Amino acid sequence: MLKIYLARHGQDEDNAMGLLNGRRDEPLTDLGIIQANKLAQEVKDIGLKFDVIYSSPLQRAFETAKTVSEILNLNEPIKLDLLIERDFGIMTGQRLSDIEKLCAPDILKTNTVNYFLSPQNAETFPQLIERAKTLLNFIRNKHNDGSILLVTHGDLGKMVYAAYYRLDWAEILKMFNFGNSELLLLSQDSKPEDSHIFKTEQFNH
Repeated sequence: MLKIYLARHGQDEDNAMGLLNGRRDEPLTDLGIIQANKLAQEVKDIGLKFDVIYSSPLQRAFETAKTVSEILNLNEPIKLDLLIERDFGIMTGQRLSDIEKLCAPDILKTNTVNYFLSPQNAETFPQLIERAKTLLNFIRNKHNDGSILLVTHGDLGKMVYAAYYRLDWAEILKMFNFGNSELLLLSQDSKPEDSHIFKTEQFNH
């Protein structure tokens, strides 16, 4: 059986500043480095083993993935463009607090984050679902069984979860937060509501 573990990167500088990063390529903050190390240590402590680690090419994700690989004594992560964050279009670099002002009424409000749906030049969530399906097909074609770690980003991570369990993207956005350094398990013997392995209390894009 193939088990796919899905981790979000640690906090980066845009997260700390309350900015919408999208594909901006900022490094981890000191807190983000701590979070990456905590994720890696917790994985080690519970005895998880990965056959391979794939990472988004953006440095906040790759630094997180590399931290995990080093602490677990694994090969360096493989960069995979399919894992890159959603293209935020004209919202890239805008303040998180300005989403409603700039994008309403074309937003989805949740208890933790407001999601913009289709600003100019941005990927939509239906487009992200299709990319997530392509990603999952790629992983399944390369790996019949074992444990794989994917290190990615908030919006894409949620859509990979939605695509894996064939759930509605809008419901997934409202269902849970995918915080910095959180870890999810996607597996045939793991129910959607039981996917969280580690949780954090950070709410940002």
